[in-house]
Amino acid sequence: MLDINIIRDNPDMVKVACANKGEPDSVDRILDADKRRRELQAEGDVLRHRQKEISDEVGRAFKNGDRQLGESLKVGAKEISEKVKAIEEAYRIAGAELQAAMLELPNLPSSDVPVGDERANIVVRSFGDRRDYDFELRDHLELGSILGLLDMELGAKVCGSGFSLLKGDGARMVRALISMMLDIHREDGFLEIAPPYLANRRAMIGSAQIPKLEDDMYHIDDGDLFLIPTAEVPITNLHAGDQLREDELPKYYAGYTANFRREAGSYGADNRGLLRVHQFDKVELVKIVHPDSSWEEHESLLAQAEKVLRALDLHYRVLLLSTGDMSFASAKVYDIELWTPGEDKWLEVSSCSNFLDFQARRANIRFRPEDGGPLRFVHTLNASGVALPRLLVALWESNQTSRGTITIPEALRPYMGGQLEIVPEL
Repeated sequence: MLDINIIRDNPDMVKVACANKGEPDSVDRILDADKRRRELQAEGDVLRHRQKEISDEVGRAFKNGDRQLGESLKVGAKEISEKVKAIEEAYRIAGAELQAAMLELPNLPSSDVPVGDERANIVVRSFGDRRDYDFELRDHLELGSILGLLDMELGAKVCGSGFSLLKGDGARMVRALISMMLDIHREDGFLEIAPPYLANRRAMIGSAQIPKLEDDMYHIDDGDLFLIPTAEVPITNLHAGDQLREDELPKYYAGYTANFRREAGSYGADNRGLLRVHQFDKVELVKIVHPDSSWEEHESLLAQAEKVLRALDLHYRVLLLSTGDMSFASAKVYDIELWTPGEDKWLEVSSCSNFLDFQARRANIRFRPEDGGPLRFVHTLNASGVALPRLLVALWESNQTSRGTITIPEALRPYMGGQLEIVPEL
């Protein structure tokens, strides 16, 4: 959520930012509701002041024995009281309208974000090179089938299309990757969290998942709960409503969860195999930091996610996303994409986002400065550290051999009992 003062002072700038993001803006609705709310507040204050004056006059009239005047003043006081109630109800309605419109307004892109659609994305850096293969490459679906790692038909049998089933060394590799990633992040000062896989509406609003993305969520009517689309939701909201001390910042968290998304907006996208699924595993990184250091924290968070891919010796690139390709809640986003030789394309495995105080205002996460100044909102950041399905695609396809096997990266071997290779089932 944006600071209302930014919208009041720079409405045209906010409208342009929304247009650059490809988001509809609610600026006029916000300004209208805000104006009505302030006018009602002022009118109510005048009437409440008059109420107090009449109350004093009534008391004096009865004290002086002027009962007729006292009764007359009481009638007038009742009329004012009814007007105050009507104004308070109108004020409540205007406040609800303002809140709803504020929740629909996206975050403003940072000034160094390129303007445009995905064609304006900038390649910041890359790691590794494309490998040369002297044999015909298989994609992850074929490798998963011949090596007994992946069965999409069984996943669909028990749940429906878009749900995968990993088995054998495929399932073991997921478990190994999660352990390896959590160990890497824990060694670098991230507190490991095992959060719930469900979140309430307040937490979903606080992390800016809804109302914007509500159609993409799996909702449980009983309790008004949602299956989480990312561990960012429960972890960020660990501090919802909190007033932290300045010396408690920064806070670094790493958490593994399964994640659930309807992918409602993915019509026409490549949905084969593990490329786009409704349930997937992911290790998430969340930072809650001092506003003065959030840009430095953003760069170090990106490096933290990259550390996993470097350990696995995978070819990747980092993109600075344009205004039209970044998320609703983000001020600046880096995407990490892996090269997948079997698919012959880049696949995103991590988005590293700085939200500034956008989420903190929605979740009301503040800190008390050490100098005793007024409460300030923290800044929140998150990155996938990293998502599993497309990581598996890149690992399998990049490390395949001419014999139809998959070489296990050296860094992952200790987590797979020293296993060097995945071979076909007998």
